[in-house]
Formats: sequence, C-alpha cells, structure tokens
Amino acid sequence: MTTLTRRTFGLATTAAGLALAAPSVLHAQTTARLVVVGGGFGGASAARYARIAFPRIDVTLIEPKTSFVTCPYGNLLLAGERTLPQITHSYDGLQARGVRLVHDWAETIDASAKTVRLRNGQTIPYDKLILSPGIAIRWNAIEGYGEAAAEAFPHAWIPGTGAQTALLRRQLEALPDGGVVGFAIPPNPFRCPPGPYERISMVASYLKAHKPRAKILALDAKDAFSKQGLFQDAWNELYPGMIEWVPLNKDGKVTKVDVQEKVFETELGTRHKIDVGNVIPPQSAAQIAIDAGLTNDTGWVPVNPLTFEATRARDIHVIGDANIGQPMPKSGYIANSTSKVAVAAAVAALEGRPAPAPTVYFNTCYSHVGPEYGISVVGIFRPGETAFVETANAGGVSPRGPLAQQREQRRLEALHADAWYGAITKDAFS
Repeated sequence: MTTLTRRTFGLATTAAGLALAAPSVLHAQTTARLVVVGGGFGGASAARYARIAFPRIDVTLIEPKTSFVTCPYGNLLLAGERTLPQITHSYDGLQARGVRLVHDWAETIDASAKTVRLRNGQTIPYDKLILSPGIAIRWNAIEGYGEAAAEAFPHAWIPGTGAQTALLRRQLEALPDGGVVGFAIPPNPFRCPPGPYERISMVASYLKAHKPRAKILALDAKDAFSKQGLFQDAWNELYPGMIEWVPLNKDGKVTKVDVQEKVFETELGTRHKIDVGNVIPPQSAAQIAIDAGLTNDTGWVPVNPLTFEATRARDIHVIGDANIGQPMPKSGYIANSTSKVAVAAAVAALEGRPAPAPTVYFNTCYSHVGPEYGISVVGIFRPGETAFVETANAGGVSPRGPLAQQREQRRLEALHADAWYGAITKDAFS
C-alpha cells in the first residue's frame, strides 16, 4: 500500500462530492415516498442528502432513538479524552430540513407490499427503501457469551445510549493496579476494522496515567489487522511492555468465556485469567435484514455495487455495515458516502432513468493511539460488475518512523481526525 505523507479531509470529501454528483430536482414522481430505516451515519446521511438533492420527494426516517451516539470517538471516552455528550447527536437538524422522523423500531419489511411495520403496529408504505440497520451481535458464537454475559464483559460495539462504553470505563476505574485487561477480537468482517486496536490504545493511555502496572492481553482471531505496523510502533513507543497481542496462528482466537471465573479460553484450551474483559464478538447484519430474507449464508446482504440495491429484493437499497461491501471496510465514512449513491440510484429508478454511474468510493479512517497522536488509512474503491474492487496504489497509510521523527505528523493527524469527525457528523445530522 502506498504511504501518504500528508492529506486533508477536504481534498477527499471534495473528490467524493464530484463522484457522487446527482440531479437536484425530481422530475417524475413529485410525491414519491423514500423511507429510510436506521439513523446512523448511513441512514441519517441518506435522509439529509435526499432532502437537499431532491426536495420534492417525501423522506421518512425510522429510528427508535431520539439521539445518536457515534461509534467513532467512543473509544476516547475510555481514556477520558471525550465525554458522552460530545459524541451524541440529535436529529433536530434533519427535522428542520423536512425529514419526517418516526421514533420507533422497524420490526419487519414486506417487500411485496412495500411496507415497513413498526413495533407499535403501524405500517409505513414506501416507493423506495433505504435500509441502514447496522449490525447484530451473534450471541453465543463465542461459547458463554450471551446477552447476560455482556453485562460482565461489555462489548461496547453497538453505541445505543453509550451504556456499554460507560460500563467498560467504570470497570477500568475499578481495576487494581497490576490487573489484566483482556480483549477478545473477532475475525473479519466486522464493524470498524481498526476499532479494537484504537480501543486497546485508548485503554493503554488510561492505564499508563492511572494504573501503570496493569497489562493488556489482546487475543485476536486474525493474523493481521488494519494499520498494524503503525499501531504496534505506537504501542512500543508509548506503552512499552504493557500490551501483548496474540494472533490466530499463536492460539489467539477466543472460543469460550467464563464470566464467573473471569476467563477467556482459546481454541487449544488455553485459559487466560483476566480482571476486565472486552469481548467484541462476531457480527452479522441486523435482524430486520435477516428476517426480510435479504442476507445470504454469510449473514450479510449482497448488493448491486452500482446502486446498493439488495440482490434478493427490488426497491430496497442496503447501505452501511449491513451489506457485503468487501474489500471496502464497514466504516462510518463508507456508510456516509455510499448513502448518497444509493439515494441517487433510488431516485433515478423512480424517474425511470438509469442510475448515475459512480466512479469511485472513498474511505478515510483515523485512529487515536495517544494524546496528540493520530494515524490514518485511506482506501479508494470502485464498483465492479458483481463486486467492489480496491483501486491499486491509490490509497495509503500514515508514514511509519520513530516518534522523534514523526511527532508533528502524528499531532497533525490527530487534528485531522478531529476535523474529520466534525465534518462527517455535520454532513449526517445538520
């Protein structure tokens, strides 16, 4: 992968905007009904973009929560670098733009009748559905890790109200100095590939300041991970001797947990005693996508790479973490940018014309590894005939090198990360 020495979020978003350009007026069906399920980065961005680009279309967003707690920057709560209100965003901006908000759970989709049934029994009809439901935890994919176990070993991987992250933070505060924090990290694909390693870094940052004799044991069901060299460089320099990462080929896959004994057990039967456990379990598309018959045997939704329309149902465009987008990662940036492709394609179909042809899809992912220390990766992808394709030699990662040589680069990357977060949340929720 090519190394990028400097980049700004503005350049990437400008290029993305050009690639995603779409007609601004809906000529055919002025009363067409676009319904969006899920108010995360994908769904909120889709609803906002639809109102801006196609103001005469009727846009409804179905989302049970009245505010959204972001996964990005959630790890910084663990280090005490952010507070929950700082990563919580309301839907007031979308409502002000004319998006109809329905705060209830979308229970089922009837693709034949083109309706979404809510938990309260109401049905909402659609002409086109943008489905951005996120992920579901595969409970008991790791033996012993059901919903009750998450109260002992929090996953903190579905933001909700932020309760799981707050629970993990309290457990870290109660950790004895010299204790062990265990991480169980899943195989691909899962939401936010660099997320576990940023979390390890933020926990290490907290421990370094408050529990310097504590250790981190990271048991991984993979042999490699995103931005690995950069993360491990930072761990060696910032947190020497604190973090042990165990890959799959060294018996790193956790297959069983015991919440009573506080033990992680791996494939070969090795039992690791821990004091605080963060289990990030295997995942699938959210249950509503499974129940609607949109997923295949992988647990994720196959989609047309040009339009994001589900291959198993017409008029349902699936965006965000729930679809099969590999080699694109399941990230907030991908959800945000591809939501606009899906909306433009949906509206084009309502007008009876071909969907605009997107040329590229961008991903930018920043990670914090310590105070004033950021790293990043950029990926550029394109739609193939049947799948997504990574553009060779077009992306890259932050330059590696000793902190003494890269200190200003790391500081700037941390600032760029903050700018990215501000920009993407504004683009989704304002």
